Amino acid sequence: MIEFLPQWFISLIGENWAEKLDYITNGKHLLWYASIRFTLIAAFGGALLVVFFGLLGASLKQSRFWPFKLVGDTYTTIVRGVPDVLFFLFFPLAFEQTVEYFSARSHCTAEELAQVGVWPPCDAAQWYLTQNEYLLLACVSFGIIYGAFAANVIHGAMAAVPKGQLEAAASYGFSSRQVYWRFQVRQMWVYALPGLSNVWMLLLKATSFLSLLQIADIVLWAERLGAPNYFARVGPVHPDWRWKYYLVLFLFYILMTMLSERFFERLQAKASRGMQLAND
Repeated sequence: MIEFLPQWFISLIGENWAEKLDYITNGKHLLWYASIRFTLIAAFGGALLVVFFGLLGASLKQSRFWPFKLVGDTYTTIVRGVPDVLFFLFFPLAFEQTVEYFSARSHCTAEELAQVGVWPPCDAAQWYLTQNEYLLLACVSFGIIYGAFAANVIHGAMAAVPKGQLEAAASYGFSSRQVYWRFQVRQMWVYALPGLSNVWMLLLKATSFLSLLQIADIVLWAERLGAPNYFARVGPVHPDWRWKYYLVLFLFYILMTMLSERFFERLQAKASRGMQLAND
């Protein structure tokens, strides 16, 4: 990039800073900056699924039909008890191999299926996932994992909605479904937002796991760029600089956290407008 800079600008910042600017704007660093999109897609896409699974899990937990309640309780208990990184690795791999299993049953011969220690048993059953497909599976994994935490938060928030308001709505002729969606769900957000903000923070930190699914995210690129480089012709390019790149990631996540806190503060203020809370 330095060749595109005017000479007066190079003279202003100095040759040393111009070389540093040229280094941090080379092709690999530009790919690193562009990889932020994977982190943001995983965070926001996962957040949408977290809300979906959270509402679904909370609805099942407070269902009067005991099989539904059992499913909701089992979901929140099991998923919250499994380490995040373990479930994050398990779900995409299990989904991928399940697809390959059914593909093998329809595309592989009996002799190929009889092979031991070979998976998939034939090339026709091999499913090569692209980076975008892994990213989609990552969003679903985040939704399932942190949806279990959100389900407990939403379930508690629903219980915090004054029962008198729900009874008043029912007395005006609203059906139980209308009371649930129009009154209980709409009012529970003011109680759920503090807990959901914590779930969002956990999800945001967990986006650092994306590199485990072969997604070239900011963490993977920081590892590649910061690792010691050595070329046979020129010798060592630079020593181990990974701590410098991880420091940049540290600052990035701190910035995202600060912006998130401001966003949830405004969202909480908007949701609380016109509502009389129990502690007021």
